[in-house]
Amino acid sequence: MNGPPLLKVSGIAKRFDGLVATDHVSLEQNAGEVHALIGPNGAGKSTFVNLLCGSLRPDAGTIKLDGADIGHLSTVERVHRGLSRTFQMTQLLLDYSVLENVQLAVQSQAGHSFRFFKSARYDAKAMAAAMACLVRVGLCERAKVRVADLAQGERKQLELAIALAAKPRLLLLDEPMAGLSALDSQNMVALLQSLKTETTIFIVEHDMNAVFALADRISVLVNGRILMSGTAAEVKASDDVRRAYLGEGDV
Repeated sequence: MNGPPLLKVSGIAKRFDGLVATDHVSLEQNAGEVHALIGPNGAGKSTFVNLLCGSLRPDAGTIKLDGADIGHLSTVERVHRGLSRTFQMTQLLLDYSVLENVQLAVQSQAGHSFRFFKSARYDAKAMAAAMACLVRVGLCERAKVRVADLAQGERKQLELAIALAAKPRLLLLDEPMAGLSALDSQNMVALLQSLKTETTIFIVEHDMNAVFALADRISVLVNGRILMSGTAAEVKASDDVRRAYLGEGDV
């Protein structure tokens, strides 16, 4: 693709006491690309995600979104710059409806405080925008259902709708297949494939079938370092990746 990368991470490092969790990682992602980060447990993927989102600050290195350094910004400021995320474990307001959860996200993105839940319920503009997000992820018929009554797959869909409410330029998905049944995973892959033309996606995932189905480019993280980056075919063909992560039976 032409033009500078949408996301450019250069030499970021993070240590916890004497443990090096992220060891001068660099990678780039172009607009319109699905970039997957894979690696064994303990490789440093969660730390890297938290560095991207602003939950953690790097000890060294830079993070640029569309050429602007965002490494000093808070999580909320990064959201307003266009970086939105989902979580491995869903973080939802269980006692409120599906629609109310998304309405609050819409209201926040518009620059309003959360104020009171009641005011969000009767904000017609926020309601319309929230419904559009629910339609996009296939949850419009569940809009009035209490979140606590949703199945796990539906909660993942809702969290994706909330992330889309932020109108992201870069959508960061942290283990979107975690806890899903085989059928729900297939449905999530299909949904994400449909989003590929609408937003740039960075995905951290253990489900290799999902990764190979979705990713244009894959980076393999091992012991806090990028072992390699390449296409699905290149990753599958790598003996180094096979030894470090995938295993003989997985490629």
